[in-house]
Amino acid sequence: MLNFIWAGFFVAAFAGAVFQAAWGEGSVIWTQLVAAVFASAKTAFEISINLTGILCLWLGLLKIAERAGLTELLARALRPLFRRIMPEVPDNSPAMGSMIMNIAANILGLDNAATPMGLKAMEQLQELNPSKEKASGAQELFMVINASSVTLIPITILMYRAELGAADPAAVFIPILLATSISTLVGFLSIAAVQRLNIFNRVVLAYLGFFACCVGSAAWWFSSLPETVRLQASADAGNFVLFLIIVGFIAAGLIKRLNVYEAFISGAKEGFDIAVRIIPYLVAMLVAIAVLRTSGVLDLLVDGLGEVVVLLGGNTDFVPALPTALLKPLSGSGARAMMIETMQTYGADSFPAFTAAVIQGSTETTFYVLAVYFGAVKITRVGAALPCALLADAVGIAAAIILAYRFY
Repeated sequence: MLNFIWAGFFVAAFAGAVFQAAWGEGSVIWTQLVAAVFASAKTAFEISINLTGILCLWLGLLKIAERAGLTELLARALRPLFRRIMPEVPDNSPAMGSMIMNIAANILGLDNAATPMGLKAMEQLQELNPSKEKASGAQELFMVINASSVTLIPITILMYRAELGAADPAAVFIPILLATSISTLVGFLSIAAVQRLNIFNRVVLAYLGFFACCVGSAAWWFSSLPETVRLQASADAGNFVLFLIIVGFIAAGLIKRLNVYEAFISGAKEGFDIAVRIIPYLVAMLVAIAVLRTSGVLDLLVDGLGEVVVLLGGNTDFVPALPTALLKPLSGSGARAMMIETMQTYGADSFPAFTAAVIQGSTETTFYVLAVYFGAVKITRVGAALPCALLADAVGIAAAIILAYRFY
């Protein structure tokens, strides 16, 4: 999928440039395109290198949290819920532990740990699956939760906002948390309705009620604030929570008598490796998007979406952020590059950049997640997993746009 998206950007850009050359000065557009290619490649490299310090910091802290057993603690807290929503999975099945550990790792933002656990869980669920080519109910539910999973700490988005000069990178923290919570709730309820799960029991309702109360209380409190202070309150709350998490991770490590410094260094080394590994991917996507914008194709797409919004009587301030929304279900790296490009074009503290960041954090890369997890066990019939995950994406993106208007 990413191959077609990336190649399609260049083909569309070339077509747009040919059209511009036919109606204007041909040498100018080709000069601009080549300049955009070299400039965006340099920018991608600089962003990746400058992210190294922040990546080392967060992955070092997350390594402390992992070794301190916080992932296992979250897994234990979620176990009673999974017993009810996946009755076909035996309580003593290793798949139960792998799924819970995967989701707990996602909540903590431990992507490197979450993916192997998720793949292991899918293989274990496949052993229980009577029809090997069709996803079981448990596999569908697991995938929808994964594709719309709540991430407590949107590390990468905060990093890119900081790197690109946002005055307060954490200002998007609360809107992202609310948007992704809504997305996850819709995804779970939709797959539960399709599978006719008995969610009206004391345990499931207690979990859902607690989840809804937390999200609803936060939404109510922030909505009750005057518009002039809402963004600052979100930034203050986000900064407080983030620093509380940092202190909490270190405190948990000390309580467990860990060598927190050694654990931090171990995780920080992984951060450096990741920073180097993302360079070619960021170069590829930023160059493709730069030529798309220089050729006029991206602006044409945005203007077209704007005209549709105008016809519907809506405000068009969010429209420049829509390319991020369109790419997010297809390509995580593509959507991330589009978010960065929006920040560079309009400014990191602009409303389009703010909206793009909230959209980026509101959902997962649905097609990629389904392809990797189902492909690992050779499942070709995904059942209700795809439509329910896409519904969660749509609701999450809509919620992100609405919350951006409320908080900005």
